[in-house]
Amino acid sequence: MKLLLRLLVTAALVLLLSNILTGVHVASFGTAVIVAVVLGLLNIFIKPILVLLTLPVTFVTLGLFLLVINAVIILLCTKIVGGFAVDTFWTALIFSIILSILQSLTYKILGDDK
Repeated sequence: MKLLLRLLVTAALVLLLSNILTGVHVASFGTAVIVAVVLGLLNIFIKPILVLLTLPVTFVTLGLFLLVINAVIILLCTKIVGGFAVDTFWTALIFSIILSILQSLTYKILGDDK
């Protein structure tokens, strides 16, 4: 049940951010749900590999390179999901930062934080 709630919250936030941020385009709520699923899968399977491969850079930048990895994950998601587009790398970076912050706040409010 928690997984379904997190999925719907993330989908709603993706849709909300697409209406706020210029450069982020989501066709429908159904597309936003698919984006949430794909982002979750990319974060589970691809992100750890990217983090491991870029560990020296992440260490030198005191962890700030993780923001770049998050933006790359968003851009990868745009290639996978039709109806979801992010115009530039910088838009993906801002989108990923705001999405992460809003997810954390929402999960705390719902009492579903890790």
